[in-house]
Amino acid sequence: MRTTLSIREDLLEEAKKVSGAKTKKATIEMALEEFVRRKKSKKIIELEGKIELSFTLDEFLKIREKDVLNR
Repeated sequence: MRTTLSIREDLLEEAKKVSGAKTKKATIEMALEEFVRRKKSKKIIELEGKIELSFTLDEFLKIREKDVLNR
């Protein structure tokens, strides 16, 4: 999708530099992905203590370890 934006050039160049992105498009996409990831993480953190889980942290970590190793 083509979109025209007015973005401070210094801010975009700094984001490009710190992200290691090669293009402005890649820089903006990385920034948006990170923004979405952080917002979703924050919502999950806000659920702490509001839902009851049927497994312990140790059980979860063991299951997760198996999942990662089987990829």
